[in-house]
Amino acid sequence: MASVPALPDSLVLEIFLHLPHNAVLSAGLTCRQWLAVSQDEFLWRELFYSYYRIPRSVPRHPAAVSWSREFKRLFDCIPCVEVQTLKEHHDQVLHLAFSHRGHRFSSCSKDCTVKLWDTERPDGSIALVHSSSMRQFNWGYTQFSQFNADDSLLLVSGVYLGPHHSSSGEIAVISLDNYTLLSRVRNKPYDVFGCWLNETHLISGNLHWIGNMTSCSVLWLNKAFQDVESENVNVVKRLFKIQNINASTIRTVMVAHCRRHDSPDLLLDYEAQSQARAEQERSGQRHQPLLFDLGTSDSEEEEGEEEWEDGRLHLHPTHLTQQHSPRLTDRLDYMIQGRHSTAASEREIESRVAQLMGKTRTRPPDPPLLTPSASGETEDKTYLLFTTGSLTYSPHQIGIKRIMPDQMTTCGPVLGEERSSDEFFDSLDHVIDIHGHIIGMGLSPDHRYLYVNSRAWPAGCVISDPMSPPPIAEEIDLHVIDLKSLREERRSLRAHRAFTPNDECFFIFLDVSRDFVASGAEDKHGYIWDRHYNICLARLQHDDVVNSVAFSPADQELLLSASDDSTIKVWRSPRMVRLARVPPRPARTRGLLSWLERRNAEAANLKSKP
Repeated sequence: MASVPALPDSLVLEIFLHLPHNAVLSAGLTCRQWLAVSQDEFLWRELFYSYYRIPRSVPRHPAAVSWSREFKRLFDCIPCVEVQTLKEHHDQVLHLAFSHRGHRFSSCSKDCTVKLWDTERPDGSIALVHSSSMRQFNWGYTQFSQFNADDSLLLVSGVYLGPHHSSSGEIAVISLDNYTLLSRVRNKPYDVFGCWLNETHLISGNLHWIGNMTSCSVLWLNKAFQDVESENVNVVKRLFKIQNINASTIRTVMVAHCRRHDSPDLLLDYEAQSQARAEQERSGQRHQPLLFDLGTSDSEEEEGEEEWEDGRLHLHPTHLTQQHSPRLTDRLDYMIQGRHSTAASEREIESRVAQLMGKTRTRPPDPPLLTPSASGETEDKTYLLFTTGSLTYSPHQIGIKRIMPDQMTTCGPVLGEERSSDEFFDSLDHVIDIHGHIIGMGLSPDHRYLYVNSRAWPAGCVISDPMSPPPIAEEIDLHVIDLKSLREERRSLRAHRAFTPNDECFFIFLDVSRDFVASGAEDKHGYIWDRHYNICLARLQHDDVVNSVAFSPADQELLLSASDDSTIKVWRSPRMVRLARVPPRPARTRGLLSWLERRNAEAANLKSKP
């Protein structure tokens, strides 16, 4: 029988271009010619862009070695297969956090417990190793946890139910050697959460209301525990004191240790965004923090004893006349007198007073964060990041304050003794406006990029009443902010949704790995995106709101998700699931070695015979 002539490679390639990727792989098993064509890089580049619907202007990931392997990475290495469901919590699970080694993770819940889990069992499953209830300390529930840098201590943040049923926050530090409680720190409001600055010091917050819409946020540096030999050394020190206006407060603090970023874990290409930024700079649009002054006392205790009444600090006319220049006093008197003759509301007056008084008693900001320091560009920088606002009570801005090396210990001046009497407040070093309600933040592993969940305000909206923020979108935008340039980059990621109104919004925790970013949502799903291509790769289903997700820092193909359905789900990639199902191969000895063993055994038998 005569052999059938082979089709030209160009024709086979043209046919393969019209097939789905799984059909191309199957066809490649037919013969050597088709196998060679099925491995063509041009073919897989076309399949890659068409299957994932990526604009062709987006280049291949810099670390990718081929189009076929990049296609397989996005298809086979996404943690989207549910392998285990943990049901040990008895109420909504609010937060998950991995240790830096990835060998353990912690979970917080409305059942008021913090639980620790082991991820290194021989069979690959996850098991509970410890559970601590915080109800004995009059907590309502646990809401956040974080391992310190060497995984020896666990910070646990929760809602503490104080007197008169007023909720404030508290932070507990637990030793992971013997699970003993080392310290408890006040944290107000509770959605400051708290965070580690280094292995032994953590940051907490406190809030003092001044008027109906003005307040003061104080950020404290606390030593996690007090050594016996250091009982005479400070264990707490004030980091920053920042004014809040229009009912806003500082929330969600986190620390970013920004290196030089010579080799960031993600390289972004955003020409359009660069052009938009250039236009914004030409138009002179800049974000300026608004400031407010409380008085001259540097002692928190003096403020509490002398000026606080009914939970609020009252400003008396004597304070105004003694502390400000005649020109400012005249302007304030004019505004106060005009209160009776104009239709201006009390809120408008309070906001104006806040801006006028803050200008005279605020410490100037540190040198611009983008300006090279005297020691050059090689200097590492530590930033304190938090949500704040200037227009309304809903958090709509990212505040950035640099922490200097001499501030990273509780030794030294206490309670702002290094300030002059005319510098009562610290100003923010940088502010990024998100133009929407911020509901989540997370850092990339190298701390180069900050990812922010927000629900956008309507375009062009004007806020006339700080207590009535604009309506927020159901779609959640996931912004990407470069902490080296301190600018928002690229277009926002979008797929997830939320439905609660402004006054009921709650935090949805997200997490970032080397290649992926994941977030929860109120639509009963978690979501995974690729950081380079900006595409949504997977939806992770729950029976209720997904509050938190967490990648293992040791293996980004392992992901956890926590939900209001009281469960924690464990997700692994299809590749890892296949590898786990393959039985281990028995160890094989080399042929020569086995032959020598048989020969020696036979010789020994012969010698033993009579």
